[in-house]
Amino acid sequence: MFPAVAGRTVDDVLIPGINVRVEGVSHCSDILPVEAVSTARPGRCPDCQKQARRVHSMYQRTLNERPLGPRRVIVRLRVRRYFCDRKCCSRKTFVEQVPGLSERHRRSRTGLTGWLRSIAIELGGRPAARLCRRLRLTAGRTQLLRLLRAPMVSARAPRVLGVDEFAFRKGCTYGTVLVDVEAGRVVDVLPDRTSETFAAWLTKHPGAEIICRDRATAYIKAVKEAAPDAVEVADRWHLLQNLSAAVEKTCHQHRDCLRKRAEEETVTEVPEAAPMLLSPAELPRTQTIERTRHRYEGIHHLLEKRWTISAIARRLNLDRKTVRRFRDTDLDQLLVSARDRRPNGVLEPFKAYLDTSFIEAQGQVSGTRLFMEIQARGYRGSRQVVRKHLAALRAGTAGPVRADMLSPRKITSWIMRPRDTLTKSQDERLLQVRLACPDITRACDLARAFADLVRHRRGYLLLEWIRQAEQDAPKPMKGFAGFLRQDLDAVTAGLTLPWSSGAVEGNVNRVKTLKRAMYGRASFELLRTRILTQS
Repeated sequence: MFPAVAGRTVDDVLIPGINVRVEGVSHCSDILPVEAVSTARPGRCPDCQKQARRVHSMYQRTLNERPLGPRRVIVRLRVRRYFCDRKCCSRKTFVEQVPGLSERHRRSRTGLTGWLRSIAIELGGRPAARLCRRLRLTAGRTQLLRLLRAPMVSARAPRVLGVDEFAFRKGCTYGTVLVDVEAGRVVDVLPDRTSETFAAWLTKHPGAEIICRDRATAYIKAVKEAAPDAVEVADRWHLLQNLSAAVEKTCHQHRDCLRKRAEEETVTEVPEAAPMLLSPAELPRTQTIERTRHRYEGIHHLLEKRWTISAIARRLNLDRKTVRRFRDTDLDQLLVSARDRRPNGVLEPFKAYLDTSFIEAQGQVSGTRLFMEIQARGYRGSRQVVRKHLAALRAGTAGPVRADMLSPRKITSWIMRPRDTLTKSQDERLLQVRLACPDITRACDLARAFADLVRHRRGYLLLEWIRQAEQDAPKPMKGFAGFLRQDLDAVTAGLTLPWSSGAVEGNVNRVKTLKRAMYGRASFELLRTRILTQS
């Protein structure tokens, strides 16, 4: 035994509260070896649980311990091997385990194993191994990953279950995350988002009374098949997102009304001049126009070979809606749309001034002088851009100065926000948009009415809102109303009950973080284990 220091022995300092006796401590530069022997009572056979009486032999185990300052600590522990005296037991001998210090098949102390398991849960394999080296802990990535075990999933589903998808690879493969909405924790992760997999899980884990979901048809089908008595709750955030998409599509369809209104209200400085009408063959050979020509030819070439829309989209790396638009629209109309697309250059706000100066000087104007004039007005671009625009004016290929037209997305953002959050100028500009197009006005009124139902949970007024939208609303809003009617019970519950998929979305974001850190190099099982152990 070592002498007491300040009322404590070395046993209390190095291995406190454990039935071992420290017999010696060596002094090395990097490692601190501790010689110890077990003093615990004879153990029990792990198979038959009979307490041992006879010692078979003794041997020494080496256990890694948590570091002490800059030194690694290893415990050389002498333990006893016992006979099992029960004749019917298949185990003849067994080794004692010291509670709080050693475990079977472990080369680290119990406390250190907990450290390593926590590090592996947070970081995974290689990152965790790098951190262990910094902390002077002996652990490889394989050893760390073996410490991870997925917790058992409860036999019964939580009372309020949330379900949503997440992408392993966006647009290709997806998984499903199941969340206890009341506790805000993940209860299980499924390898795909099919209705069969989710229905099988619901059948194996009954008990869900309320299921919060989005508009995914696979989840709707699974719930109706495996949990028909559960109350389905459509998520309010997804409903507002779908409504926003319908409003934006309405604004896109009425861009001509917005452009006409903007042109009427724009006070242009350019004198009246004969418009430059160019045939599609005479359009300037810009990058956008050339790309449009090439894409049109490529799509129609594959259509002549009887390729499907999906096959063409995969071959050309395009969205299927883009392929359909190029299939159903004339080339002349596509080229004009490409020419009228708003440029992103810094010269656009100064084109009106350049055009006015060019016409007043009848083309006899100095590009350098105009460059210096607009530079004094705030232009931050290059001189070459100004010269190119003047050359286009002399050649007669410059497009007209476009009016400042609000984008459909900007208009949609103003419509979807509460009116009292808009500034005075935003409210006035939205009023001008409403005066420009009656369909956008109707979409705005319906959107604000539906948002009011959502924010104040007035589900009892939903059916009346659907009837009004189906009567005189623009086509995208009618489509949104039709979707609500198809899922009327779930939407009504979403606008009435306090439950939503908010807790699910938060966990999906956390799942995405874990997935991006490891999934490409690890399996689904390891990803699922880390998700469940961190919940």
